[in-house]
Amino acid sequence: MINPTNAGNIESMLSQIRQYQAQATEGVNLSPGAMVDTQSAGVTGFADSIKSAVQEVNATQQTSKALKTAYERGDDIPLTDVVMSMQKSSLAFEATLQIRNKVLKAYEEIMNMPV
Repeated sequence: MINPTNAGNIESMLSQIRQYQAQATEGVNLSPGAMVDTQSAGVTGFADSIKSAVQEVNATQQTSKALKTAYERGDDIPLTDVVMSMQKSSLAFEATLQIRNKVLKAYEEIMNMPV
């Protein structure tokens, strides 16, 4: 049986992924007239997006650690919740690591381009 809070988290993650996919399919307009003031438009920058993603992964790991510790102390926490939390934490970390690797690879390719 799925915990309603876990289902809400899953739906939230799916909606974020769909938003990112929609943004990726829209493309980026790099024409000089297309420059927009991101502060007034309410759009977050790349650094802010990365920072919030890392904070979310950290929060997931902290929650997982707290559940694991509580279970080890003997608190009334289902083992399935602990395992699911640990898997979410692991998956979030692995996804962040893969994204970092892709960004570094793209950066290296850009730096190796002839000018």
